[in-house]
Amino acid sequence: MHIPFVDLHAQYLSIQAEIDRAIRQVLEGGQFIGGRWLEEFSEAFARLHGVRHCIPVANGTDALYISLKMLGIGPGDEVITPALSWISSASCISQCGATPVFADCEPGYYTLDPARLEALITPRTRALIPVHLYGQPADMDPILEIARRHQLLVLEDCAQAHLSRYKGQLCGTMGHAAAFSFYPTKNLGALGDAGCILTNDAALAEKCRLFANMGGVKTHQIEGINSRMDTLQAAILLTKLPHLPRWTESRIRLSQRYSELLAGSGLQLPPVREGCTHTYHLYVVRSRQRDALKAYLESKGIGTALHYPSLLPLLPAYAHLRHTPEEYPVAAGYQQDLLSLPLYPELTKQEIVYIAETIIEFLT
Repeated sequence: MHIPFVDLHAQYLSIQAEIDRAIRQVLEGGQFIGGRWLEEFSEAFARLHGVRHCIPVANGTDALYISLKMLGIGPGDEVITPALSWISSASCISQCGATPVFADCEPGYYTLDPARLEALITPRTRALIPVHLYGQPADMDPILEIARRHQLLVLEDCAQAHLSRYKGQLCGTMGHAAAFSFYPTKNLGALGDAGCILTNDAALAEKCRLFANMGGVKTHQIEGINSRMDTLQAAILLTKLPHLPRWTESRIRLSQRYSELLAGSGLQLPPVREGCTHTYHLYVVRSRQRDALKAYLESKGIGTALHYPSLLPLLPAYAHLRHTPEEYPVAAGYQQDLLSLPLYPELTKQEIVYIAETIIEFLT
């Protein structure tokens, strides 16, 4: 049996007629930048979250960078972000001229640990970027309380958290702004790069729109960048959006099945924070035999992935900051153990059983 880590073609086939119709309508309309598709998607995504403003941009990294830049983050500032994440969570800080300060992760949940957060705050700290990693919501109540106490901005990184909920509240609705990615493999994915910013702050939304669109295409009120979501991606995302709840339910159901089958196997399985909805962008397990298990699964036709094999502060890009693994004891203890198993809505129950049986075969 061959099971890829992710199968984007299977999703396309499940709604092929709808996707093809949307693409055809964009091609026939002849407008490939801006237009009604952008407006309708922005309105629909904002409405889904109960947020006033959605600013579509070219990708999730730009969504983070533009948000920070328009929040006023710049040289001399520090922004705290998790040590365990994709590099965009930190590179956006550096691109603003500020310094990323890395925080250890909460044991078991992999998200920013509020208990270790306050010790990192200095007079230069201006903002926090909690990352809802793998679809697991960060522990936002204490994070927001710390931010209020120290008058810090909060930018939620929701690249992996479409429809994730923290105590009933959708991720992306709790901070000053939120950044989403619609990279093709995300729970809501385009057929190319795309992203957006959510905020209830009208002034911030207007600044983000201007900055992402060359400072205003006709007026150039400020110096901006070119970070527009193209019309084709907006049409595809608008077409997919009604399916997102069903796909999310499927991810949760399949993840629960994984956990049932792998209970007692010796693997550390992903927990769900109490009162929260984990949407499983990734189903990540921990094993001290991670590399050997990965090789064995691949020999049996099962694709896997590593998210993320190195902590951000230990990457060559941040060597100048001179961080050591000892500064991040929890995350450093995990980085050699984490393995992402195949997970997508079209994965079948039979495939889940085969993957679980193959894992147990290896472990025993």
